[in-house]
Amino acid sequence: MKIYKLGEDVLRKKALPVAPEEINDEMRALLDEMFETMAEADGVGLAAPQVGISKRFFVIVAGDDVRRVFINPQIVATSSEVCDYEEGCLSLPGISEVISRPAKVTVQAFDERGKPFTLEAEKLLARVIQHEYDHLDGIVYIDRGDPEFAAKTAEQMNRRLERAKKKEAEKARKSASIAAKLAAKQAKKAEKA
Repeated sequence: MKIYKLGEDVLRKKALPVAPEEINDEMRALLDEMFETMAEADGVGLAAPQVGISKRFFVIVAGDDVRRVFINPQIVATSSEVCDYEEGCLSLPGISEVISRPAKVTVQAFDERGKPFTLEAEKLLARVIQHEYDHLDGIVYIDRGDPEFAAKTAEQMNRRLERAKKKEAEKARKSASIAAKLAAKQAKKAEKA
């Protein structure tokens, strides 16, 4: 799966709720693919918008090897106690910043079978839940830190995205040129035959 980077529109959209009938075998296969993608990228959480799907769900494996799925999550309580932690994000590779968040959260969601659950989380799990939950509202962690750092980072990511788009366009142009030359050669061979 492609992990979308800051600067791509899907990361700034508010994701839509998942309908109950969408929680099916197809979605469970998608969730498995998200877990694999997250593990390959050395992540601890991955939200649907990060893989180009503007729907309200995310997956987490946060330090305890437990695979957790959150569909249509709602954070219903947060602690007044906050803690600082250096966060990173698969959509902002190589960039990190210390972010303050509530130390504990209570979240309600549905699992991959469509069963509702409530989870009280603290420490790393609480942080990852909040980080991934933000993705569902079009928020990335740098929005919660220093505004100057956020602006500079967004500008840097936009430049990276533009360079990647130019490379992709050049690659497509070269492929098309090669394909046209091959087709012309084939046509000449066919004429001679």
